[in-house]
Order: sequence, then structure tokens, then C-alpha cells
Amino acid sequence: MLSVAEATARILDAFAPLTAETVSLAEADGRVLAEPVRARVTQPPWPVSAMDGYAVRGADVAKAPVTLRQIGEVPAGKSFSGRVGAGEAVRIFTGAPLPEGADTIVIQENVKAEGERVHVLFDTPLGRFVRPAGLDFKAGDIGLEPGRRLDARAIGFAAAMNVPWLRVARRPRIAVLATGDEIVMPGEPIGPNQIVSSNALALMAAIRRFGGEPINLGIALDNEASLRALAAGARGADLLVTTGGASVGTHDLVRDVLGGVGLELDFWKIAMRPGKPLMFGHIGDTRLLGLPGNPVSSLVCALLFLGPAIRRMLGMAEVAPSIERAKVGAALAENDERQDYLRATLKPSPEASGGLIATPFQKQDSSMVGLLARADCLIVRAPKAPPLPAGSAVPIHRLDAL
Repeated sequence: MLSVAEATARILDAFAPLTAETVSLAEADGRVLAEPVRARVTQPPWPVSAMDGYAVRGADVAKAPVTLRQIGEVPAGKSFSGRVGAGEAVRIFTGAPLPEGADTIVIQENVKAEGERVHVLFDTPLGRFVRPAGLDFKAGDIGLEPGRRLDARAIGFAAAMNVPWLRVARRPRIAVLATGDEIVMPGEPIGPNQIVSSNALALMAAIRRFGGEPINLGIALDNEASLRALAAGARGADLLVTTGGASVGTHDLVRDVLGGVGLELDFWKIAMRPGKPLMFGHIGDTRLLGLPGNPVSSLVCALLFLGPAIRRMLGMAEVAPSIERAKVGAALAENDERQDYLRATLKPSPEASGGLIATPFQKQDSSMVGLLARADCLIVRAPKAPPLPAGSAVPIHRLDAL
């Protein structure tokens, strides 16, 4: 059986960043930048006041108390046409441009105004409360790098740089095909020996979170005609994801049936728990990732393999799920030859040293989707990992991405 690391490497080697497309800022949330974003303006475009107060010459207020003469007023969005000379001050408000000759702001709390007379009560250093031109960024600066997933902060930054359109990676089109006579969609009549399918809907939600565009091909019955017909709907997709039908049972037909339409298998079976019957290959130009039919195994494999593949297609720099460290909240037994992923809760440590405590559920049966829904993370146990007492450090994957 292939190791998780080797399977990940083979899957990622099969994908490359997709072509770019242009979207407006209003449509950019969650998209991934394909090209750098350069500022089209300088911000601020000129020196401005950071506070409400008085624009003065620093030489006049280095020592206080001192009395100056107010010669004008400038609110934000306006400017003062004159020049501030020795012993003079201009009333100014936050964001307003500094008048010519002024280089310092005395905040209004530090003065006592009497008509045109402004009594400065405290020493004010040169340049105090002045935002210089280009403090935030200058025209031509690269503000956002390719590979960044856009959020409210990045979109606000692009808007401030006066960039209304962005070049982003095309969303990968991911076709999802569930298989099995025994499954029906939620809300449909449940026949004898049938169960409700959760895999396809869960995977489509995960694909959206990863940044892809899911295509629901439906549920293929356990016969060649049905599987061939529905799999044909993946033509033109960047990846076909199947769930179920990849094990060793008589009715697990995915390999055999799709082999008849050109499936070339790269690997099958991973030394991991849950998720052993994982399959990867391609049909023509369309890659195929065959996930287990077990719902927990399917989502764990989606986190470890499908998410990174989508992030690679989006051109992101970091594609693997992040690994953190936590203290395990219960003793762990020795592991066998498969890499194990234990569903666990996560909470802050009550100890003064801080950190996190990951406590695995007592039962880890891979059919229990309720435990996965309540879990915060997966504890990663390497093959042949020795027993660990409670309080030991363990690697974890948070489940936030799902």
C-alpha cells in the first residue's frame, strides 16, 4: 500500500495552475489571485492630518506654552490655499491635507482657543500626527501577490489601490459521482435495504470551500450502463471525484467499468485509516479521484487529497492542510502499519503555559458521521507510532477547511 505522503505527491504532480479570468471586485470574494495587484494611486496622495487639531510649523511648538494666530480652517475634502508662516496656525480635521508651510499637528486637546488666538499648552515634536504622502502605499507598488485567496481585507486593499478588476484563477470544475444501489438522496423514498446518501452533498460543500465549482452527476447504480452514462457527464471537467465503488466487493465496479472507457490507474489503496480504498488515475485529460464510499473516509480523504489538488489548480503557494501541535487529552495505544486520523475535540489548555488539548473520541468507527460533525480536528498518528500518555504532543489537522 502507498503511503499518504507518496499518494499526495503523485496527486499534486498531476495538476497545474489553471488559466486566469477577470472579475470585478464585487465578485472577487473567495477567489485566488492569478496576477499581482499594483497600486494605481498613492495613499495618502499628500501629507494629511491624522487628528483633529491645528496645522503648525514644528519650529513654533517645540517648546510650550506658546500662542499662535489662527489664519484659517480646513476640513477633510477641502484644502487651504494660503501658507502657514511663523507664529501661525490653521484649524484642521482628520484626513485633511496639510497646508503649505505646516509640518506638524497639535491636537485640539492640547490647546486652548480664544478667537484667533491658539494657546499651545504642551511641547509638540516636529512631524507629530502627520501622515506623509505614500505612508500606506505608492503608485506602482505591488500590494497583493498571486496565490492569495481574497477576503474582505484584500478586497478593501485592492479598492483603496483604485483597482476595480482582478485577474483570478478559474475555479476548478469538479464533477462528483456517487455510486451504489443502496443509497438515495435526502428526502427521497427509502426502499428496503437502502440508506440516505451524505457523501455527494458533503463533498460538493467541501469543493466550494476549497475554491472549486462542483458538478453533481447524481447516483450511479451498480451496473455498467448506469456508471458509464453518468460518468460521461464529467467530460470537460478538471477532475472527476467518485465516491464508493472503489473497494474489492463484487459490486465495486468503478475500476472495471471506467477502465473500459480509458481509465488509466496511477494507484489504488493507501496505508491510512480511514480511507484505505483511495484510487487515482485519469480518463483522457480528466483526472479521477476515487474516494471511499464510507462517509467519514470520504471527507477525510477530501481534506487530505482533494483540497490540495484544488489549491494546486488555483495556483496557491500553500496547498497541504496545515499541521499544528496539541497535547493529547487521553492516552493513545500503539498504532499499526497504517497512518491513522483520529477525530478529536480541541480546547485551550487550562495550564499557564497555554496551548491546545486534542481529545480523541473513544469510538473511531468510520461510519459515524456524527462524530465527524462534532470533531474540531484530526489527530495524526504515524505508522507504528508508539503508545503515548495523556499530555504528549501530537500533530493535528484542524477541520475548519471542511
